[in-house]
Amino acid sequence: MNKTPDMSEHVEWFRNSAPYIHAHRGKTVVVLFGGEAVENECFHHLINDITLLGSLGVRLVLVHGARPHIERQLETLNINTEFVNGLRITTTDAMPGVEQAAGQVRMIIESKLSMGLPNTPMAYASVRVVSGNFVTAQPYGIRDGVDYCQTGNVRNVDAEAIEQQLNQNNMVLASPIGYSPTGEIFNLRAEDVATDIAIALNADKLIFVMESIGVIDGEGELLHQLNLPQAEQWFKNHRQSNNKINQQEVRDTQSHLDNAAHACRGGVRRVHLISRNIDGSILLELYTRDGIGTLVTADNYEGLRTATIDDIGGILELITPLEQQGAVVKRSREQLELDIHNFTVIERDGMIVACAALFCFEIEKACELACLAVHPDYQQHGRGNELMQHIEWQARKQHMEEMYTLTTQTMHWFVERGFSESSPEDLPMKKQQLYNYQRKSKVLRKHLG
Repeated sequence: MNKTPDMSEHVEWFRNSAPYIHAHRGKTVVVLFGGEAVENECFHHLINDITLLGSLGVRLVLVHGARPHIERQLETLNINTEFVNGLRITTTDAMPGVEQAAGQVRMIIESKLSMGLPNTPMAYASVRVVSGNFVTAQPYGIRDGVDYCQTGNVRNVDAEAIEQQLNQNNMVLASPIGYSPTGEIFNLRAEDVATDIAIALNADKLIFVMESIGVIDGEGELLHQLNLPQAEQWFKNHRQSNNKINQQEVRDTQSHLDNAAHACRGGVRRVHLISRNIDGSILLELYTRDGIGTLVTADNYEGLRTATIDDIGGILELITPLEQQGAVVKRSREQLELDIHNFTVIERDGMIVACAALFCFEIEKACELACLAVHPDYQQHGRGNELMQHIEWQARKQHMEEMYTLTTQTMHWFVERGFSESSPEDLPMKKQQLYNYQRKSKVLRKHLG
């Protein structure tokens, strides 16, 4: 059968995309895009592509930003706001403007999703989109003497309500606005909303539609895949501006990467970072073999999870040789049972290959990284780094400011990862009382600010 070259290419592309169509059908995908995307003249292309995903059986939750719209609304109201550490200080006077801007963006998106005009990619499409109070928020509070007022962070996501809408084949749209049980309204970071919704839903994918050209290396080349340590360390390689990417884009990209790592640790297996500047990027990313963006995944560290009582035998088997060598403090089974909720483990094929524990001391806002152990057969694959970074993430989430660890044989390993030598007198009081002077462990400290 003869086919024109253009038809042959179309048929070949369609055949090649078929496995991905099957793979993504029925999957839950959370998509974040900023207010800048909504303002762009090509926004209808993004909306058409998102609608196409829905028609292919993808369960979609959309999260939008609204920063440029908020800026204009506040300017109209002659209200100035400050940014500290990338967050807007949302004063009481500014909050109505934020609400109006977010509502305006939501209505623009809903109107675009309602289009079903003939001779368009959305011809005769029937898209039911649902918005609601799915996100409970709380004040971001006072940090380093700065009161962030009505700026908040996510406290809880009503995953059950969102699931109900998805099960009815509705598309869910979430704004960067959250509500408290007392009726207060808070201005939230859209990427935090998207990340926490993805975690709460145990989403299959989280997609960040970025304003920059994408996640690139020092030479300006796209990075196609990053594991968690690489994602969190990307910023260190881009501190100095180059002609490929400016420093604001560097900070924005690292913010997305931090959220991507957070999502992966929360159970989201795939996070995609794609550029809005590439037409059809969301389709190219999901329905072609190589994609067009950057994939952040925890797959290299599958099995990282909170320990349970059933893991005690595996932990003992892992740490007993280290106890005999004097590398870690001896722990009885009874003590492990009491402390098991503090442990994180990495399991591979039913075997505990690494573990670590976090003990927090609330009064001093300090914590201890304890019992970090990796099976000798798996010490060359970065699992020690992964565990330590996960423990640090847990500590920061609990607002810990200092992390301590005690070691007799691995001081240099910790120093290479940001710890410095300290003394037993610097330890939190409860830990000081337990310090074994006969063991003479080195005390190391790392600032988590």
